[in-house]
Amino acid sequence: MEKILVVDDDPTILKLIKMRLELERFEVATAPDAGKALELAKEDHFQVALLDFRLAGKDGVALMGDLQKIDPELPVIILTAYGTIQGAVEAMKKGAYGYLTKPFEYEELILQIKHCSEKRGLSEEVKRLKSLVTEQYGFDQIIGKSDAMKKVLEQVVLAAQVDSSVYISGESGTGKELIAKSLHLASARKNGPFVAINCAAIPENLFESELFGFEKGAFTGAQQSRKGFFAQAHDGTFFLDEISEMPPNMQAKLLRVLEEMAFYPLGGNKLVKVNTRMVAASNKNLEELVQAGRFREDLFYRIHVVHIELPPLRERKGDIPLLVKFFLRKCTERMKKDITGFSPSAFLKLNNYDWPGNVRELENTIESAVVMSSGPVITEELILRGKTVDGGILRPFKDAKTEFEREYLVQLIEMTEGNVAKAAKLAGKHRADLYDLLKKHDLNPHTFRKSHLEN
Repeated sequence: MEKILVVDDDPTILKLIKMRLELERFEVATAPDAGKALELAKEDHFQVALLDFRLAGKDGVALMGDLQKIDPELPVIILTAYGTIQGAVEAMKKGAYGYLTKPFEYEELILQIKHCSEKRGLSEEVKRLKSLVTEQYGFDQIIGKSDAMKKVLEQVVLAAQVDSSVYISGESGTGKELIAKSLHLASARKNGPFVAINCAAIPENLFESELFGFEKGAFTGAQQSRKGFFAQAHDGTFFLDEISEMPPNMQAKLLRVLEEMAFYPLGGNKLVKVNTRMVAASNKNLEELVQAGRFREDLFYRIHVVHIELPPLRERKGDIPLLVKFFLRKCTERMKKDITGFSPSAFLKLNNYDWPGNVRELENTIESAVVMSSGPVITEELILRGKTVDGGILRPFKDAKTEFEREYLVQLIEMTEGNVAKAAKLAGKHRADLYDLLKKHDLNPHTFRKSHLEN
């Protein structure tokens, strides 16, 4: 039974909400103030919290912050009177799921609670998935904590609940196989085999025998029968990486097998039936290949039931510190080297690089730096040797501040065409203070006036 925490300093409202929610088969805990609410949150696990915006001693927004320190994933709905709607909107900006204005319709309250509960369930499944991946593969930080990767993991959790085919797209090195493995672990097939092949690595003349197996004597050199990858994935997951590289004749055969989930091994006359989930991936745009006639349209739609797109590392730079820490620990443990971290300029260089090779390139870069380092700290010259990285030098704070200040003033005066009064108003500064700053940076507002520029 789902548990709801309700906090309001009006005992009548508390009683009414409790009664209505219990009729909907929720378990309800009530608190008349922030102190009691925090006590309950420390003792129990709630799916949703309903907080009155105005509480004696502490408002609902402040209480929301305290509750989410105890449980960061706790969804919160703010209950507000008409005159405090703006405060509730501010609460949503700070992380509240939604708000209801008193008096509210209980049907709307129940609907919001159910949506919150679904969100909470999804967050908990993502946590469980991360734990499974860590336990199985040791990738404790490699998935990352960015919003982009959180969205990917939520898609994985949802896809794992059904048995439809999944297509994973993303640039080379983004971790498509790891996501496929995560999908397998989160699904009902987790106890079955996970079989992965790279279509680009299989010679065209061996494709059919590798996928479907062969019988003894099927061709020269077939000394004994062998089970193919498809049959090996029975009751599990079959992952075809770089499916865009599959030869056209094999695309037709794969389509038929996916439609019937049965095939004949090469040289065999006994039908083999399989029960496997198909997961495919590519770093190329399959839709463009379909339009160019290089990939079968019917196969594209067969494998493209659920689409998960992995973001490149340059779009989730917030994950770089976690990945760097993970790869550094992994490399130093394997090489038995005592390296504590990176110099500030080395770390800045890692952060400013665009990583066209994505996570794989980052791992190789860290490994190379660990190999070449002779001290406890990895310095800038050991990172991305021979490559120029914009902004890779860490300047003193004073210099960076001065440069930013001057650039800001130039843009400000250009925008106002040399009108210091307008510029001061836009910047939120007194005119005299702005004149002092202009003088400090040797900027003359007269040179930015339109009449001056036209002369």
